[in-house]
Amino acid sequence: MQIKYGLIGGSGRMGKEIELLLGESGHKCVLKYDVLGEWKSGDPEIIIDFSMPQALNNTLGYVKKYKIPLVIGTTGLSEEQLNTLNTMSQDFPIVQSYNFSVGIQMLLKCTEILKENLPGWDVEISETHHRFKKDKPSGTAIMIKNLIGREVNISSLRLGNIPGNHTVSFGGLGEVISITHSATSRRTFTEGVLKSVLFVMNKKNGLFSFNEVLFQK
Repeated sequence: MQIKYGLIGGSGRMGKEIELLLGESGHKCVLKYDVLGEWKSGDPEIIIDFSMPQALNNTLGYVKKYKIPLVIGTTGLSEEQLNTLNTMSQDFPIVQSYNFSVGIQMLLKCTEILKENLPGWDVEISETHHRFKKDKPSGTAIMIKNLIGREVNISSLRLGNIPGNHTVSFGGLGEVISITHSATSRRTFTEGVLKSVLFVMNKKNGLFSFNEVLFQK
């Protein structure tokens, strides 16, 4: 089945990767909106947004206009914008995540186990991304911090062309446990986006995480 989709932020790094993979999978981009303006060749059945927070109003405008689902991976969203997505999800199905990697979901599960079993240990998070990433710390690092549920220091580096490295370390008085996830290609994220598109197309409404995309029965 071919899915016709709209892509917000299509000229960006992730946007280009998304269009490449979805094209390989037989799906068609019929609408784009980015800093270059709007391009349209048909009506989309879903909107995919990997742009900037300031584009959210345009994104939600398309969702309302066409009455279609949304997959959004934009980082740096404000609490107010997240609340807006939550409200929108009462009428439209939305998948929102700061990271669409299967491996990161495994890191989060391992982190939860360590948090529950090592309550008195010190915790630090570090993350490294390419020089063009504007938000610091990364949305994924914030996800890890929120999972831990207390104040945790986050160290951020912006170097070269690194797609994304995240490490969470637990330290006791005599030993340290570190879990690291390294993305070697942006394709891992776009594969997660495709999973999310196929998942949310069958929903009527609701706000879903990528964890639910992977594990909800």
